[in-house]
Amino acid sequence: MTYLRRALSRVLIAGLLCLAMFAGEVSAQDVAQPDYTEWELRARADEVKLDLGTAAVTELETMRARIADWRAQFLSAQGTNEARIATVRAQIDALGPAPKEGDSEPADIAARREALNSQLAELRAPVIQAEEAYTRADGIISQIDSIIRDRQAREVLALGPSPLNPANWTRAASDLLNSWQGAWQEIKDNVTSPAYQTEARRNLPLVLLLMVIGVMLIAQGKRWALMGVEQVRGKARRGTGVFRFLISLGQILLPYLGIYALVEAVEATGFSGTRWEFLLGELQYWAALMLGTRWLADQTFHEDSDRATIPLKDNARWEARRLANALALVYVFAEMVVALGEVDSYSAETAAVVKFPVLVIASLALFRLGRIISLDGNAEMSDGEDRTAFRLRFQRLLGRMAMVVSVVGTCMAAIGYFRFGEATVYPYIATLALVFIVLVLQRFIFDLSELINGSTHTEGDGLIPVLAGFILSAAALPFLALIWGARSADLSEVWTRFREGFVFGDTRISPTDFLVVIIVFVVGLMLTRLLQGALKSSVLPKTKIDKGGQTAITSGIGYIGIFLAGVVAITAGGLDLSSLAIVAGALSVGIGFGLQTIVSNFVSGIILLIERPISEGDWIEVNGTHGIVKDISVRSTRIETFDKFDLIVPNADLISGTVSNYTRGNSLGRLIVSVGVAYGTDTRKVEKILLDIARRHDMVLMNPEPFINFAGFGADSLDFEIRVILRDVGQVLVVGTDMRHQIMEAFREAGIEVPFAQRDIWLRNPEVLSPGGGRQPKEPAREATVIPTQKGGPGTAAGAEPPGNDGEPSGDTGEGDR
Repeated sequence: MTYLRRALSRVLIAGLLCLAMFAGEVSAQDVAQPDYTEWELRARADEVKLDLGTAAVTELETMRARIADWRAQFLSAQGTNEARIATVRAQIDALGPAPKEGDSEPADIAARREALNSQLAELRAPVIQAEEAYTRADGIISQIDSIIRDRQAREVLALGPSPLNPANWTRAASDLLNSWQGAWQEIKDNVTSPAYQTEARRNLPLVLLLMVIGVMLIAQGKRWALMGVEQVRGKARRGTGVFRFLISLGQILLPYLGIYALVEAVEATGFSGTRWEFLLGELQYWAALMLGTRWLADQTFHEDSDRATIPLKDNARWEARRLANALALVYVFAEMVVALGEVDSYSAETAAVVKFPVLVIASLALFRLGRIISLDGNAEMSDGEDRTAFRLRFQRLLGRMAMVVSVVGTCMAAIGYFRFGEATVYPYIATLALVFIVLVLQRFIFDLSELINGSTHTEGDGLIPVLAGFILSAAALPFLALIWGARSADLSEVWTRFREGFVFGDTRISPTDFLVVIIVFVVGLMLTRLLQGALKSSVLPKTKIDKGGQTAITSGIGYIGIFLAGVVAITAGGLDLSSLAIVAGALSVGIGFGLQTIVSNFVSGIILLIERPISEGDWIEVNGTHGIVKDISVRSTRIETFDKFDLIVPNADLISGTVSNYTRGNSLGRLIVSVGVAYGTDTRKVEKILLDIARRHDMVLMNPEPFINFAGFGADSLDFEIRVILRDVGQVLVVGTDMRHQIMEAFREAGIEVPFAQRDIWLRNPEVLSPGGGRQPKEPAREATVIPTQKGGPGTAAGAEPPGNDGEPSGDTGEGDR
């Protein structure tokens, strides 16, 4: 075993060495250079063809694909000597800036600079050649695309024969009759042929079996799929939408398999000739298109309003589903007419006459469907839904555009611009189908998220459908472009431009670079979070640093880690940080003018994290508001008040203003409880009672000892204060309440009264208020005297009659607070 282990180790080491040598050789090799001689010959020949303008569209597409391959080679060749060029440039920069005109530098430095510049020019020669060839290839491709687009535009806007011209009807009828006779004669010849009859009899069991299977699947396939949907609806407790969607696909699959079986049965008989072989091959595509469109119409205008992706009322939804099915049938019939025209090579007049009725029927169905989905009266509104919602506005736009396209397309086709009519009506029908597919898939993703998360319909109606709709809409854009006449080469060109990226200074930034930046930044962020978690949970709790200091350390490491991750990610993406000097200069100017407040708060946040005058969990008072510090960030501090709302305070206010920190360093705090007793009470007895109450409470510290302060002689009472230090100042309200309850209980047992203020009002000459006072001679008004008294204590008793100004007693209106 030891010998075997050693042998395997040697083999492994040898393999790694070979791999390292191979990798070194590969890395040492330069980028493969294109054959510029062959490129020159092909480029000249292609340019000559383009100048002549006689090349067909198919030839132009082939030419474009070939030149696109050359362009890709030139783009790859632009990376030749990339590492070496960067090294030489760094060496030149190390020599310092070149001397100005008229200045001189040491001879050895000048010689070295000249040698390096010569070496750099030599290294850049293949790069410059590749860039020049790339520019030429790109120009040829742009010229080809321009020629093809011009031809397409001229074809769409070309004026052809009018389908309403009766002179064209006779030839069209003759061509249709010849097509029918040719197809019938082909079948007749094959059926009467002994060879074909022998072949059919030999395959008769297979033909019968396929026909039976096909008829059953076509007749019962949709019914079986609907039965499966109903069973899932009855048994599944959650995620029924997902299962119903998947099973409903059987409405497409089962009938399609039936049609496929019938096609195979017909082909097995051997009676189908060349014409019918072509039509049967296209029949499978037409069947898939027809079945898929019918299924899409059922999903979009579902009989259950909750499952319908286009919200309409019952009658409107039923009619819209019927019109969508009619559009599918007409669309397939139009494809059949086109295929028949290709087989029998119809003339332009015949094609216009034959296709025009189909186009008119499609336009009528499209117009009615657009009218249904655009009317606000047909829209079914859910509770609380606004009629100005985006989906309803988009629905109205689709409907109105359908009405306009159907009218304009039909009129243009009737005039003679038949290609324009076809290029507007049928693509718009396909666009509606694409929109319906996006909506149905969005519904499916919503149901899938409901199944995974277990959320209800209301809970999930938010971000997930919006994101799903955005992603699906973005994915549908290439298909939308193809529907409206874009070539696959146009899409590949967009993708090529996207992959090439853009030039930023001397650096080319591509999507790959962006991906590298994102990956590196995410990895750096994850490492930073892991380090923060390890420090917060394992390292810092074992130190003597308080909680606020631990939070400051983890926050600081987080900010430093994010900054380093950003720098490393940008550098890994190939962006030279020196190119950001202009941005940094502009940013500094902005800081000086408009961002000084933000920078002030940022610097204040750094000071708070380092100096830590306040920490998370401290009870502080800012501008008269009390609260607990919950979070300290670089811009602001979040304080949770005792009323349970968050107060966001800029950090600059905490640094420059006055802040009271009740729990800085410890949780000790002083409590003062004030109480008053009636005059004449034994003050020493009161002091002893209050001191006993303070000493007996669990939250009161004995060092420093509680103190009873005889505060003074008040207007209504003798004022005392209990001054104690609590072990937890956060319990100040609870302890104060407990002490006041105990004070009232102790005073009640000792017969000590807690006075309250009382005022007696004495009116002089009250006779002026009597009913007859108005008939007596009026005397000058006299002042009312308010004499303070004390209820339950010594002093002037209620009802005493102090002498008036004339020596007579004045009347008393009563006693109490008046």
